[in-house]
Amino acid sequence: MTVRRWMCSTVAAALLLGAAACGDDKAPATPANADSGATLTLWTRAATESVSKAYAAAYNATHKNQVQVTAYPNEEYPAKLASAAGAKALPDLFASDVVFAPQYASQGLWLDITDKFNALAVKDKVAPAHVRNGQWNKKNYAVPHTIDMSVMLYNKDLFTKAGLDPEKPPTTLQQFADDARAVNKLGGDIHGTYFGGNCGGCNVFTLWPSVWAGGGDVMNAEGTESTINGKEMSDVFALYRKLYDEGVAAPASKDEAGPTWLGALQSGKIGIAPAPSAWLGLIEEKATFKLGVAPISGMNGGESTFVGGDSIGIGATTKHATEAWDFLAWTLGDEAQVEVVAKGKGVPVRTDLASNKYSSADPRVVTINNLMGKGKTPYAKNFNATYNDPQSPWVTAFRGALFGDAKKSLDDGATALTASLKK
Repeated sequence: MTVRRWMCSTVAAALLLGAAACGDDKAPATPANADSGATLTLWTRAATESVSKAYAAAYNATHKNQVQVTAYPNEEYPAKLASAAGAKALPDLFASDVVFAPQYASQGLWLDITDKFNALAVKDKVAPAHVRNGQWNKKNYAVPHTIDMSVMLYNKDLFTKAGLDPEKPPTTLQQFADDARAVNKLGGDIHGTYFGGNCGGCNVFTLWPSVWAGGGDVMNAEGTESTINGKEMSDVFALYRKLYDEGVAAPASKDEAGPTWLGALQSGKIGIAPAPSAWLGLIEEKATFKLGVAPISGMNGGESTFVGGDSIGIGATTKHATEAWDFLAWTLGDEAQVEVVAKGKGVPVRTDLASNKYSSADPRVVTINNLMGKGKTPYAKNFNATYNDPQSPWVTAFRGALFGDAKKSLDDGATALTASLKK
């Protein structure tokens, strides 16, 4: 999940369920003419528009096929897909937040690309967490389109002023808290850290990696049972709660629902905070301070990340499945991953390209890229309604854990989340 996810509205689940199995569920196994000169429609949400268009422009320049990208506002996109599915008029290709992938795959909105994916020479090097989320009943329906990961971003200038070594970021969550406290002592409008205290997706994206790094988990592998009341999750919440109670976390953290989080970190007044890796470039566009990057750690060490971003598959109603696969296969190749993604300071979707001629110029980017193999992408069919929706049981649970009765909130939350996941 990424910052893009928590800006999205609820999936129109009822519409999607009614649109399941709206076309042939398997892509052709053998291409008749993969580059026939077809015009391919590709839909994406606004947050992914720039990457989708960069892929399309590079592909169009060297192929007879031409990919036309249409982007829709984040909050309108799920309903737009639902409507198109119901009308049996899906685009040839469409991308979605990676956590939505199991739902779309289970409802037959993408074609089965299992045979084609397995025939790729690089199939074992494609982001494993993303590949898993694009599967349903052991079949592949989607591949990674964009990758975004959660990391710690810290203000090196504030670290220096606070007497901390700017080249030695924290390696445990407890050290993170101590460093945040040190920066907070600078006073004035400076605060040690910041978090999205009223944002379901934000907390999934930034808190769960600390649980994974500590050897715990937040739900079972099938995505049907919550374990948020386990020790690892409870300890992480307790740490962030204490930072807020002490005034180390900026007061605005309590009501942060996502939209103003980036601005808070761009202000240069926050010491260190978990955030999307994609913000490295966005912050530096406006920053007058030096920015550092570190992995998110567990209470006593370890490293992990939420491997977010978008998945993409072939629309179930397409008449150009062969050509659409040609585009998808091309996006996973070296040319696209290095000259489009890496050159644009993005994260390659291939583990073997984490270090490349563009990333090697910035050690921070190498740090980010190397986290992909250590992270997770949660798998759950009913993920959005359970975690991302502003009315989800997850929001009630973590708000209670951070600002109310922590134990009761997590115990009750685990029960409510499990009931939602099983729907």
